[in-house]
Amino acid sequence: MTHEKYLFSRALRRSIGVMIASATLAVSASIALAAELTVYSTTDSDNLKIIAKEFNKAHPDIKINWHRDSTGIIAAKLLAEKDNPRADAMFAVAATSALTMDELGMFVPYTPKGVDKLDPRYKDKNDPMHWIGIYGWAAAICLNTVEAKKKNLPTPKKWSDLTNPVYKGHISMPNPASSGTGFLDVSSWIQIWGEDKAWAYMDKLHENVAVYTHSGSKPCKQAAAGEYAVGISWPFRGAKLKSKGAPIDIIVPEEGIGWEMQAVAIMKGTKQLKAAKTFIDWAVTEHAMETYAPRYSVVAMPVKIQKRANFPPEVQERMIDNDFVWAAKNKKRLIAEWRKRYDVKSEPKKKKK
Repeated sequence: MTHEKYLFSRALRRSIGVMIASATLAVSASIALAAELTVYSTTDSDNLKIIAKEFNKAHPDIKINWHRDSTGIIAAKLLAEKDNPRADAMFAVAATSALTMDELGMFVPYTPKGVDKLDPRYKDKNDPMHWIGIYGWAAAICLNTVEAKKKNLPTPKKWSDLTNPVYKGHISMPNPASSGTGFLDVSSWIQIWGEDKAWAYMDKLHENVAVYTHSGSKPCKQAAAGEYAVGISWPFRGAKLKSKGAPIDIIVPEEGIGWEMQAVAIMKGTKQLKAAKTFIDWAVTEHAMETYAPRYSVVAMPVKIQKRANFPPEVQERMIDNDFVWAAKNKKRLIAEWRKRYDVKSEPKKKKK
């Protein structure tokens, strides 16, 4: 073999070797990443990081691109994309919003594995199911004890206490048009008192509210920071802030509290149906429930968890018998009426860059 032929043969072998190695890497990469999903969620960022991490441990072959925002914004986005869906699945979206989407035929019917272990209240009645509840959260009042003492504010024990003029300018509350927490407050007050009395209550409450936020957890954060003495929010957020040293008490009003169920579903139009089913299957597993339980008021499956520090034990017993179907059917009307009456005090929405 001439020197030139030898060099050519060597270069050819090397080239083939590189091609084989590249092909092997490409196959390995395709095996390592079986699918990629886009999932819309309303879960708070800090909790979503933990939930995403646990899913990745269980299914490293599925990459999820998460899109997180408040309940109102995510629901509006999903509805706007109805005829050209961009999400493969939704995770932790309010049941009242899910029911509206279901009426429009936006979900792929699918009953996940292990669903028989869930509390019946969290299960869609269709067979196969269209959506499934995974956990819920409830209402509560966060009170900054230092600010309350400084301003001579009494500790409220009932929702009705918040209409006392002494609280004028000291209360923040979520906007029900953008926050699921805000809507569960409004819908629960109507279910507790009836429409006339509830709107009369909200008229008086409005006099004392300084701002309506676009996040359900923000009022409690504001109370913890002393920005406002009283924040209408949810109990787990308050317990977490108190455990970090915030000078707050978490009050569960005596009249009863609204609560909302968070649901998962596969969006019609997904091109990753197999991976989306895997994701929904995982979302109802015992391990997933153990991940949710330390972070939310109630979960769809009884699981053993350590006692949550500073979490008020009376939450479960004061949750009303929430009529989710009624709330979903009347949501648009109630929000329109609320905005007409009170939207003037809503904080500005952040502009997307």
